[in-house]
Amino acid sequence: MTRDTPYALVRQANVADRQAVLDVLTEAFMDDPLVCWLFPASGGRGRLQSYFYGHLLDQGAAEAYLVGRGEGASVWLALAGGQAPTEERPDAPNEDQNSIFGENGPRLRALGLALAERHPRREPHLYLSCMGVVGGRQGAGLGSAMLRHRLARADADGLAAYLEASSPRSRALYLRYGFEDLGEPVHVADGPPLWPMWRQPR
Repeated sequence: MTRDTPYALVRQANVADRQAVLDVLTEAFMDDPLVCWLFPASGGRGRLQSYFYGHLLDQGAAEAYLVGRGEGASVWLALAGGQAPTEERPDAPNEDQNSIFGENGPRLRALGLALAERHPRREPHLYLSCMGVVGGRQGAGLGSAMLRHRLARADADGLAAYLEASSPRSRALYLRYGFEDLGEPVHVADGPPLWPMWRQPR
């Protein structure tokens, strides 16, 4: 096993790993076009990201994974048929979230509504909510390792998978692992496009 293909180093995160997962995702997406659109003020972006990722981890269906020496992290949601991920329902009243996201709230809600319209719900599936690798380690096979690790189990269970790619580069990676475009990209106002993608089990 080479350093650049750390498949054996993927492990499911536990409660003690929570901060490590939040730190990896926050760093990995700090300069991501979508995150920069959602949270334009760079000064508070990290805090808002951490809150958002923490909300994902708090969902009962969430599974978090770490790879390498804590250089990459992913969050998957195991959804039943008819179930929608709650992070795609930011229209639901939540005074705590409104006070935290402030003027960023309308963009977050608009994005959530647009994604919810496109999210398939007819059958059980895994939803890759986010996956990121810290700077300096991108392109070293860590993202591929996390995909192989969880998709192998999904295939064994006969479970499909869904995600929204946030960049052409990530879309290209997902295409290599069997995902296909599910309709046209999602556009919200002046935000960057997202590519809904679906993968049938192999």
